[in-house]
Amino acid sequence: MVWLVLAAFAATGASIAVPLVVQRVVDGPIVDGDATGLWWLGGLAAVFGLIEAGLIFIRRWTQAASALGMETTIRNDVYAHLQRLQIGFHDQWQSGQLLSRVTADLSVIRRFLSFGLVFLIVNTATYVTVVALLIHLRWPLGLLVAASAIPLFIMSRRFSRAYIAASRRMQDELGDVATLVEESAQGLRTIKAFGRRPFMAKRFGREARQLHDTAIGKGRLLALSSARFDLVPNLTLAVVLVAGAATVAAGGMTLGQLVAFVSLQLMLIWPIESLGWIIANAQEAMTAADRIYEVLDTPPSIVDRPGAVAVAEARGRVRFEAVSFTYPGTETPVLRRIDLDVCPGETLAIVGATGCGKTSLVSLMPRLYDVTGGRITLDGQDIRDIQLGSLRRLVGVAFEDPTLFSMSVRENLALGRRETTDDEIHEALGVAQAEFVYDLPWGLDTRIGEQGLSLSGGQRQRLALARAVIGRPRVLVLDDPLSALDVHTEALVEEALARVLHGTTALLVVHRPSTVALADRVALLAGGEVAAVGTHSELLETVPAYRAALSAEADADAEPGPGGNVERSGALSLGGIDDVFSR
Repeated sequence: MVWLVLAAFAATGASIAVPLVVQRVVDGPIVDGDATGLWWLGGLAAVFGLIEAGLIFIRRWTQAASALGMETTIRNDVYAHLQRLQIGFHDQWQSGQLLSRVTADLSVIRRFLSFGLVFLIVNTATYVTVVALLIHLRWPLGLLVAASAIPLFIMSRRFSRAYIAASRRMQDELGDVATLVEESAQGLRTIKAFGRRPFMAKRFGREARQLHDTAIGKGRLLALSSARFDLVPNLTLAVVLVAGAATVAAGGMTLGQLVAFVSLQLMLIWPIESLGWIIANAQEAMTAADRIYEVLDTPPSIVDRPGAVAVAEARGRVRFEAVSFTYPGTETPVLRRIDLDVCPGETLAIVGATGCGKTSLVSLMPRLYDVTGGRITLDGQDIRDIQLGSLRRLVGVAFEDPTLFSMSVRENLALGRRETTDDEIHEALGVAQAEFVYDLPWGLDTRIGEQGLSLSGGQRQRLALARAVIGRPRVLVLDDPLSALDVHTEALVEEALARVLHGTTALLVVHRPSTVALADRVALLAGGEVAAVGTHSELLETVPAYRAALSAEADADAEPGPGGNVERSGALSLGGIDDVFSR
């Protein structure tokens, strides 16, 4: 940036020197009829022109590289900060608003760094230098030109106040439109299935029209201000021409001085005309910077504690000690005084009605959220005292609603472990019954598309499960990862999981009674509290609420079959659950 500004100043200096050379030409060789002197001074003016052209090339080339470099650096910083921010932050923000900050807002800042900032510095210096030269050439006319800055200053202040509000409003509305587009793209199947395309189009059209009207209003402000900024120097120039001609006729200044004066004053027209654009660009960059700092100024709440240690290995003993949890921005606790002790290698199933806090409980283990009371320990050590990177290498996670990325199958699986071999991938795919990937056009190298929408729900769940088990984590958190599987595939996956879970501590959220077969013990959650803990048989015999919860799950999964018979899609009657254990 320093070299950029220096090159711009040097180019401006070369352009200012040309009118002074013209003065010498008019008052010297032209008046005296000296052809030789005319050629020498004409050549000098040409040299200054070539120097200016070369310096402008250097400035443009440098400013593009520097501005793009700064934009890239800021974008990397914002993206990295978004990755560090807790899940609670992303729950409260629209993804389209974040997207517009990382793309559109940074482009606005880059444009200001490329042109607006440079021209602001150079044009200001040019204005001051030229006005000083004009006062030196003819001080009454020079002071007149200097006085024209007063109305320009008043107009720029009024314009700035109005334009900054319009810029912020437009950038916020742009984020809203981006959110609508993203939601419509992700929910296209739902929109089509319900025949709501006209409704969504009308909704989008309303938001787009509002953005259009705001942009038109902003353009009207800029056009009106540009016209006013253009009027002042032209009126001043008209006065200077008339007064200057009269002064030359009276012998108060030479013709060469008048030519130089007018030439220098013409150099002020562009800085003044561009003033409205520069102010507009600066205001947009200011509001864009404010929007970006709304993200960067949000501190991550889930971070390594001072003195947090890296843990490479763990036995896998997990304890929840008087754990309570309340979602950020709410006051009602989701979990209250949870006490659980899971031995190394044990599988604990978590059962309960919808909304009782099962998913919230297991989300605390990899610190997607932090407890608001009590603590969770791994091998006796508070998980907040373990470095996040280490903790999340020790804890594998698979959710009911799997997230796949627009990358190859191999890359999606590798998210579960940085370094994987083909044998480990093959084993994980076998556990998840996801060998279908080998039948895809390019096998493991097949790109599966955004959100994995080219795959069925069951296929996405199986890939997510394979990703969770590929690293053989010491603690495995499974939030009902089999809900989208058919009965046959579910049985095969459960059989393979039973082998994987041997020796691995697992927290298993259960919505389907058949999945209870994988657990050594069961914890029943009710109203955010642990109502009972025991084996499946013990709870089935002694806890009516447990029987009711399993019955509700079984009924929810029941589907009418041919002839009106009820077929269980992976769910079993209470009497049939014991058959699972014997199987």
